[in-house]
Amino acid sequence: MDELTRTVIERGDLAHLALFLWASGASGLLVWTLRELAAANRRFNHFVHEIANLNRLFKKGD
Repeated sequence: MDELTRTVIERGDLAHLALFLWASGASGLLVWTLRELAAANRRFNHFVHEIANLNRLFKKGD
């Protein structure tokens, strides 16, 4: 990685390196956010399922 960075700096493409690092970071954050959103969706779905089970249980008692 050090040689790659040195080569980019020598060629004067520091802006491209900065843009690549920014895009990589943004993409990584997007992937992490989508994973967290999917996990939250699964937890909420499980919660709603358990509430439906409780409603069914209490309805049988009537």
